[in-house]
Amino acid sequence: MIERRPFNELGGADHGWLKAKHHFSFAGYNDAARMGWGSLRVWNDDEIAAGSGFPPHPHADMEIITYVRDGAITHEDSLGNKGRTEAGDVQVMSAGTGIRHAEYNAERETTRIFQIWIIPDARGGASAWGARPFPKGDRSGRFVTLASGRAGDDDALPIRADARVLGATLKAGESVEYALGAQRRAYLVPAVGAVEVNGVRIDARDGAAVRDESRIVVHALTDAEIVLVDSA
Repeated sequence: MIERRPFNELGGADHGWLKAKHHFSFAGYNDAARMGWGSLRVWNDDEIAAGSGFPPHPHADMEIITYVRDGAITHEDSLGNKGRTEAGDVQVMSAGTGIRHAEYNAERETTRIFQIWIIPDARGGASAWGARPFPKGDRSGRFVTLASGRAGDDDALPIRADARVLGATLKAGESVEYALGAQRRAYLVPAVGAVEVNGVRIDARDGAAVRDESRIVVHALTDAEIVLVDSA
């Protein structure tokens, strides 16, 4: 089963400095039918104006993955971590027992991110933050694991959930496959471009909610940049 969730039908809000679209219920957007997808709880498509951002605020018991699509995001937190994550790169924050953080666009251009929240396997634990580059060229024509709590994904940023966040870039006409385990779900969004997912057209920033499919075949109709979450 593949359900297309068109971008223009997503919930969202326009705060001036922040234009947000929500694939699942979040903040003022409430839809009882869209409270998450497996352990994937939040997928926000955020556009943050230059010189603005999210001031310090708390989180606990959530794995928060930020995929930067354009521009850069600057992170600071109560553990003393500071970092700037550029387009194509990824940062992960394990909120654990509790952490305060701020995310700012210190650039002169709009920053665009996917903010992905995954429910951890267990509550508590020490809070942590990390980031690393994932060159788009390394993802050409194949999926690369960006963040994972699954065995064997040693090159990915660690998260504390039975889940995997992957990225791929495809030229028009190229295809890539992903084997989805039994009883697992996937959620896929093209950051750029149009694709077919097992024959279902998914345009840029649409969501594809996948279940009961043992294999996902993504075929690029145009040059495309894809993010996929595989969750329990």
